[in-house]
Amino acid sequence: MSASARILDQFARSNGSAPMRILGASGQLGYGIPTPAFSAGLDRQPHLIGCDMGSIDIGPYYLGSGEMATAPASTRRDLKKVLHGALKHKIPLVIGSAGSAGARPHLDQTLALVREIASDDGLGFRLAVLRADVDRNVLKAALKTNGVTPIDDMPALDDQDIDAAANIVGQMGMSAFQRALAAGVDVVIAGRACDTGIFAALPAMTGFPVGLAMHMAKIIECASLCCLPGGRDAILATLDHEGFELDSMAPQRRATPVSVAAHSLYEQSDPFTVHEPEGRLDLARATYRAIDDRRTRVFGARWEDAREHWVKIEGARKVGERAVDGDRVAADVHGREQPRVNITEALLAQQRDGAQDLVVTAAPVGVPAVQVVGGAVAVERDADEHPLGEEQLAQLLVELDAVCVNAQVKTANRLDRPAEVPGDRGKQNGASEQRLPAVQDDAYLR
Repeated sequence: MSASARILDQFARSNGSAPMRILGASGQLGYGIPTPAFSAGLDRQPHLIGCDMGSIDIGPYYLGSGEMATAPASTRRDLKKVLHGALKHKIPLVIGSAGSAGARPHLDQTLALVREIASDDGLGFRLAVLRADVDRNVLKAALKTNGVTPIDDMPALDDQDIDAAANIVGQMGMSAFQRALAAGVDVVIAGRACDTGIFAALPAMTGFPVGLAMHMAKIIECASLCCLPGGRDAILATLDHEGFELDSMAPQRRATPVSVAAHSLYEQSDPFTVHEPEGRLDLARATYRAIDDRRTRVFGARWEDAREHWVKIEGARKVGERAVDGDRVAADVHGREQPRVNITEALLAQQRDGAQDLVVTAAPVGVPAVQVVGGAVAVERDADEHPLGEEQLAQLLVELDAVCVNAQVKTANRLDRPAEVPGDRGKQNGASEQRLPAVQDDAYLR
């Protein structure tokens, strides 16, 4: 029995009486997962390990270039750690926004590393691959049917922008991950995805309140960054039907009411509303209560299903190059303002030929612009300063795969052929010279 099938069966038998434990292992896989905290988290017998691998903090360069923001060696190290942990304990591993930006080149490089680890270490497991690449023809068809809505005052999308983009991706929501987990897998690796979908999909499909699951996911997707002091150590969330508890697996980090509340709100234009592909998370009644000096319990978040689903679209095109010499920009050739747009278009499921190739399109999704509003957040018994946060479908395909020591892993009818992984230059934070194709386009696909 696969890991996801085992966990789904376990909660079906519990009739909602058992809590769910989810381990947030990494806020950006490839930058390091401290072993002591990760091991401590595994000792708590979690039901799922989740890792975010992407960020908008890195800018449009990596989406446009197809390169990973993290060095291959460090990425391989982190992937190996979470793979071994999940397989040893027979729990699902879910990774989102593979390879930093989540387009085909990034996902292929990540899959190549996973297959390399599986071959070297003799691992065998069932893998679901979720692709986030958007078909250009779908976007152009949306333009012709007035299905494009700019975000705020961003310039409208046109055919030239679509043709010029090196890569275009859509941020999948939790429904894509749910399709993968329901198919019976051990590991899910997704292209560009909403961070929350990684962690909220399993509890939502097992009957836990979606509002609580989404709020929990919003916090633990950055691991222990919600703590004082913030850090990359794994964090454990224990979810029940009334709320959830947060406990950093690093003893020096404290998940306090204020630090957790702060992390709930950052990256949002409205501190009480989080828009997701399938709906809206309402935090107006969220309360953060200290359990002790290291743990916080959270409750009160509500969920509202969207009447119309949307997908946020991201694209990057090359507009120039610049050389970076140390901390000084030596040259900057041709710059341009960043346009962002919304796109709307209904999607259809597809089924490719081949008994082992299952293709499922996730529900299309999107979010209207919102205004900043004021109000109080309920925080009980804590006056610590809060940390600052650092991070941040057209066709979403679920491909059932088998990964094992055999290097000949399904070569026919593949959409996920691994690309060659660039050599490790031993520099995780950039070389002394870097070429930067700029400008990232954002959009919503309905």
